[in-house]
Amino acid sequence: MSAQLLLVDDEPGLREAVKEYLQDSGFKVQVASNATDAWQMLQKNVPDLVISDVMMPKVDGYQFLKQLREDPRFKSLPVVFLTARGMTSDRILGYQAGCDAYLPKPFDPEELEAIVKNLLERRTTGANTAGGGNDIEDIKLQIAAIRGMLEDTNRIVQTPPPIRIDLTPREQSVLDLVAEGLMNKEIARRLETSVRNVEKYVSRLFSKTGTNSRTELVRYALEHGLTR
Repeated sequence: MSAQLLLVDDEPGLREAVKEYLQDSGFKVQVASNATDAWQMLQKNVPDLVISDVMMPKVDGYQFLKQLREDPRFKSLPVVFLTARGMTSDRILGYQAGCDAYLPKPFDPEELEAIVKNLLERRTTGANTAGGGNDIEDIKLQIAAIRGMLEDTNRIVQTPPPIRIDLTPREQSVLDLVAEGLMNKEIARRLETSVRNVEKYVSRLFSKTGTNSRTELVRYALEHGLTR
C-alpha cells in the first residue's frame, strides 16, 4: 500500500508540481493551500507524513507544527518543512519546534523524495522495533543518506562566513567521524572509547547545532564548514 502524504503550500504552481512529482513516484498526495484547511483534513484522514511550507498567511508553518505536536494523535507524525528561508536561525527554530527535515527552496524534487522515503522507513522501523531513534536500522538509513550526500557535496552550499560553534576537541573528533559515515561502534573503536560515550557526544552535537538526526547534523556541518 502506497504511503499517504499531505502537502500544505499556498503557492499553486509549486503545490501542483510537487504533488505531480510525488504521485509519479508512487505516493498518494492530498493538498491544502493553508494550515487551517490542512488541519481540517487531518481530522478526517491522518497521513503518513506532512510536507508544509513555512511562510503562509494567517497560520504559518511553525504555528501549524506546534498545533500538531501538542495533539497526541500527531505528536510523532513526520513533518518536512519547505521554505524560501535558508538562514541557520530559521532552521534551528524549525528543528526546535519538532520538524523532521528542513528543505530550502528552490530544491531538487529528488532530494525531497529521498527525505520522504527516509523518514517513512525510519517511522516503520521505529514502530516495529524497540529502541526508537537509537535503533540500528534507523542509524543505517541515516548513514546511507550521509554517504549519498558526501558523494554529491557540490550540492551542499556553504553559508558564508562559516558559523562558530564551541565544540570540544572530542566533540569535533566525533563530528568528523560521523561526517565520514561511520557508525557509533566504529567511532568508538577509532577513538578508543565506549559506544555509550559516543552516543553522548552525538546527542551533544544535536543540541549544539539544533539538528535531530545524523543526516541533518552532517548537512549542517558541511553547510557551515564545521568538519575538518
